Amino acid sequence: MSVCAVQPDLRLEELRRTALGLRRDILTMIGKAGSGHPGGSLSAIDMIAYLYFRRLRIDPERPRWPDRDRFVLSKGHCSPAWYAALAARGYFPRKWLWTLRDIDSPLQGHPDMTKCPGIDMTTGSLGQGFSCAVGIALAAKHLGRAYRTYVMLSDAELQEGVVWEAAMAARQFRLDGLIGLIDDNGLQTDGRTAGIMDPAPVAEKFRAFGWQVTRAILF
Repeated sequence: MSVCAVQPDLRLEELRRTALGLRRDILTMIGKAGSGHPGGSLSAIDMIAYLYFRRLRIDPERPRWPDRDRFVLSKGHCSPAWYAALAARGYFPRKWLWTLRDIDSPLQGHPDMTKCPGIDMTTGSLGQGFSCAVGIALAAKHLGRAYRTYVMLSDAELQEGVVWEAAMAARQFRLDGLIGLIDDNGLQTDGRTAGIMDPAPVAEKFRAFGWQVTRAILF
């Protein structure tokens, strides 16, 4: 298992344009909804764009393909970023984006795997999505499946104790198919993360739990 911010593809300018278009969709859908989390969605979109347009082995025509790579957005309140990418990849009509947070919409404030195509895990309570990703990766190992499981956390989410229990479990079960991505934007709802409950040093902590760690800046 590893923690990383993935390295950019050679077609960097194309990926930048894609991410810019997704940013526009994020702002538009949150604006139409009149509520949401623009900051965390915008800071996550470069990594999500990379995953969905360069990295993940997926098939939008078969959202439940058993051998697809899995993605879990543990910081589920930033679902607008995920929805924008899923719509751009063809999982559902783009017009759904403008129904964000409507009571009957499949695009709720937190992702719901029973309502929205392409959502591999329902998330909301911070930290628990990471534990779910550990379970998904453990299932792949148990069943002999080749898919990889990617999970994105926020830096403030590292304040949750369950995150470190999951990190320890991943090491115990040697889940080499689990990749964690941390959106380190330095902010949370109440202010700067470092001034509220500083998770630093993040890399050193994950290494202490037996993870391989890579630092990178996308785009």
